[in-house]
Amino acid sequence: MTTETTDIEIERINRLKIVLAEKNRKGKWLAEQLGKNEATVSRWCSNTAQPSLEMLVKIASILNVDPRELITGK
Repeated sequence: MTTETTDIEIERINRLKIVLAEKNRKGKWLAEQLGKNEATVSRWCSNTAQPSLEMLVKIASILNVDPRELITGK
């Protein structure tokens, strides 16, 4: 019996991790600003979970960027 491993690439829906790096900020800092658990922000940054649109707007405001910069333009 053989086991076949399939590599599943996570679809990059948001650019939060990239924008945080561009702003020299960490997920922990953002979690504190939002009053959210650091693990939640980590899941957003790794694209295993997604923030709501309302939360994306709030994040954009905190990071002083246009909300569209946080979303991939596919």
